[in-house]
Amino acid sequence: MNLSLTALARKTRDCAQTLAVLSTEAKNQAIEAIAQALEAAADEILAANAADCAAAAQDGIPKPLYHRLKLDRAKLQSAIAGVRDVGRLADPVGEVQIHRQLDDGLILKRVTCPLGVLGVIFEARPDAAIQISALAIKSGNGVILKGGKEAIRSCEAIVKAIHLGLSQTAISPDAVQLLTTREATLELLQLDQFVDLIIPRGSNSFVRFVQENTRIPVLGHADGICHLYVDRAADLSQAVAITVDSKTQYPAACNAIETLLIHEAIAPAFLTLVAPALQQHNVELRGDARTCEILDNITPATESDWSTEYSDLILSIKVVDSLTDAIAHINEYGSGHTDAIVTENTDAAETFLSQVNAAGVFHNCSTRFADGFRYGFGAEVGISTQKLPPRGPVGLEGLVTYKYKLVGHGHIVATYSGDNAKSFAHKDLD
Repeated sequence: MNLSLTALARKTRDCAQTLAVLSTEAKNQAIEAIAQALEAAADEILAANAADCAAAAQDGIPKPLYHRLKLDRAKLQSAIAGVRDVGRLADPVGEVQIHRQLDDGLILKRVTCPLGVLGVIFEARPDAAIQISALAIKSGNGVILKGGKEAIRSCEAIVKAIHLGLSQTAISPDAVQLLTTREATLELLQLDQFVDLIIPRGSNSFVRFVQENTRIPVLGHADGICHLYVDRAADLSQAVAITVDSKTQYPAACNAIETLLIHEAIAPAFLTLVAPALQQHNVELRGDARTCEILDNITPATESDWSTEYSDLILSIKVVDSLTDAIAHINEYGSGHTDAIVTENTDAAETFLSQVNAAGVFHNCSTRFADGFRYGFGAEVGISTQKLPPRGPVGLEGLVTYKYKLVGHGHIVATYSGDNAKSFAHKDLD
């Protein structure tokens, strides 16, 4: 298996080197071919997913994972639409970021180029294979996919369609590979000779395992502990709508809120509005002591609730004395993913947006907007909570690097050193 996986990775790398220099037109033709092949295979993909879901339910899969696993026709069509959106995006490869004359005839350029080979390991979400493959092709990268065992039939049907689409284009189907065993995951993490970036998508424990078991750079986030703070100057009806959407629109998503913070000045009025609205969606509420004094029959929150990603219809609630206290709580317990404030006070909003340490900081809108598709990226390979870029939802721009290209005519460094050193021009060119 080790030899065959190494051979597979080598083949993917070779394909990536060819893909890296293809024209934008050739890559876009391949992306459209993938979209058409996925549409033609929709029934086969949905049948495979139904089999995966049935097996997962029998095995007692957790509800949040089941929701991520399940594909319906609308979700599949949305993923295919995302593929076409990627095709319409500007090509991130070949962008000249610096064009500078160092001296007569000595020209420097910094030009964007693909990373090479991506290793993407994800749990449950078969539609991730669609998004990532499209982004990899557009950015000129090969990709090795490893889906979770619960999604194996779905991923095989999806990659089969992608290969069929690519077989009709200038791009070899070997540019997109699928691994299917747990052992392959461990071996993939050791292939630093062939794989340039690992992107894990799954539980926090899974992402941490990946980060701790590879020398390959890792892009990802371990937790999705998102907060919504309702300020004393909030429009309460607006705050209710944003709270309900942020928690219930898709509770298994990493950008759903897990903790609601409320300024003490409006806590009684707001809690009596928001609690029944959340309970209509079957949200279990867990509150601190002050919340429990206002609301009857809710579960007291414990210290661990503030650092728990529920990925389910559970919400912890805390009453805070001030904006400063809200920011301090978020920066202590948050995961740096996405946090939001609801307020009509622009100064309070600006303080929150400036001082909260997160990849996404929102004002008067749902945290569920933290998504590559909604940002206009076409799709995303994942969300990064690290401070170094790329940060937040990662689209095409996170899948390229750059190289410096210097062209001269016999220039040597000795000319520019010593007593009679010639000066550099350092003139930026158009």
